[in-house]
Amino acid sequence: MDGRFRTGRGSRGARGLDDRTGPAERERVIATLAAHQHGVVARGQLLQAGLKSGAIGSRVRRRRLRAMHRGVYLVGPVAPPLARPMAAVLACGEGAFLSHRSAAALWSLGPYSIDAPSIDVTVVARDCGHRPGIRAHRMRALQSDETTTRNRIPITTPARTLLDLASLVPERELEAAVAEAERRRLAADRRLLALVARYPRRPGTRVLQQLLEGAEQPAFTRSEAEKRFLALIRRSQLDSPEVNARIGPYEVDFLWREQRLVVEVDGFAYHSDRAAFERDRRRDADLAALGYTVVRVTWRQLVDEPAAVVARVAQALARSVARVG
Repeated sequence: MDGRFRTGRGSRGARGLDDRTGPAERERVIATLAAHQHGVVARGQLLQAGLKSGAIGSRVRRRRLRAMHRGVYLVGPVAPPLARPMAAVLACGEGAFLSHRSAAALWSLGPYSIDAPSIDVTVVARDCGHRPGIRAHRMRALQSDETTTRNRIPITTPARTLLDLASLVPERELEAAVAEAERRRLAADRRLLALVARYPRRPGTRVLQQLLEGAEQPAFTRSEAEKRFLALIRRSQLDSPEVNARIGPYEVDFLWREQRLVVEVDGFAYHSDRAAFERDRRRDADLAALGYTVVRVTWRQLVDEPAAVVARVAQALARSVARVG
């Protein structure tokens, strides 16, 4: 840990208080601690703040403290959005970090929810026991470059989170998470490959390594329509495009930059109103003015006419090559 967070024996805000501390000061320390920890405090922290065991029990009975796990309490009647992951880490004590799908949810690296029924926590060098609502993963050690804090919650780094995901999720789901991390510059390939080399026998390592070292770069996809289109292009052996790439102020679905070709894929509920339709047409016109050809592909075309979609893209690429050349 980096000294900013202590689970079992209190926090910096509670350090140094004793029996001589007045009630007002104790309340201030507890309120500050709860505010810093998403409304959640551990029993050890309350003791460090000067509360006796009987006083803690009294507050629980009066519902000033609400038990979230054994020895972990919510201060007040309403749980903030990140109270559950904070409580799970506190419940597992020192050397505990939010991890796996729960860490991916907090990093926004996939279709994961921080409100899932179970919170993933990695615990270093010990067993935190069975706790309902917590999925504990025991590790002998985690290197200092594999952990950090996010929103004041101890958590595995994006790179370490992706390594953990590699053993749990389908390859396509992992690919999307890796691409999102790269797109947002949360985890560079070299950092991921360093972790792969550090844990060569860990489950999922081989899949992650093949993804990173393969000929195709991981592709961030936002919809099933985009996934289908990307798979179709790869099967057709056309040159791979950039995915969710930027051209000036715009982000486009697929871009062949050298050929100055853009493909936009319209999903199930695309263009739900006329304003969106008009906005996209203005964007197409702006891109055309910059010298880009824009091709739009619909979900129905991808499902019913995949060969025709490939032919359209191949022809557009050929025309673009001839024009640019």
